[in-house]
Amino acid sequence: MSAKRARLDRFISQKCQIPRKQVRVILAKGRVSVDDLVVRDADYQIDQFSHVMLDGQSLRQELPIYLMLHKPVGVVSATKDSEHKTVMDLLPEYQDKGLHIVGRLDLNTSGLVLLTNDSRWSKRIMSPENKVAKQYLVTLKAPLTQAYVKAFAEGFYFAYENITTSPAHLEILDSHLARVTLYEGRYHQIKRMFGRFRNQVMALHRLSVGEIRLDDTLPVGEHRALSADEVATISATA
Repeated sequence: MSAKRARLDRFISQKCQIPRKQVRVILAKGRVSVDDLVVRDADYQIDQFSHVMLDGQSLRQELPIYLMLHKPVGVVSATKDSEHKTVMDLLPEYQDKGLHIVGRLDLNTSGLVLLTNDSRWSKRIMSPENKVAKQYLVTLKAPLTQAYVKAFAEGFYFAYENITTSPAHLEILDSHLARVTLYEGRYHQIKRMFGRFRNQVMALHRLSVGEIRLDDTLPVGEHRALSADEVATISATA
């Protein structure tokens, strides 16, 4: 079942292969519960994580999954790829869980990747209106100057798309090292922004998405479940 909401009677009819008229009789007798509450309304809306029971037997209980992965360089943010190892290859126990990637990183970018089966949660992260911050550590070929800080804050005009990037925050950490915070996700945006200074990005590493920071103790290529507090930061701020 997708993340879209559906009528309870339609779900039971399809799941149990019985006519919807019969389902309405079953509902009227109080034989169906949703998330431990008896429901008699045929129009009742359920979603992919609603726990539906008929006569005490579970018809479907899908639990939401929220993961952080420490993506290595050389792994693609995809579920399948004929040439490279994918992030899903690093998660063999989740192959059949319907996970999708929340904000992809390119082949040569490392760091935080979020994965979930909750499309409403991921939509809150990716929606441009919510302006969820993504923070990156960037290693450059040439030295940085204060001119970079001003230019990133003002935004860059990209003629090909006819857009101007939203203001971004650049903090110089060392002569060739910067921390960049973006509030949007244009194609190869960071590399193209530094490209305006003819300064090549040598390494790009995502540190955080919103309030969710890459766990310092998480080895490269490994993953862990997000805590309830981490999940809730997106729900609360987006």
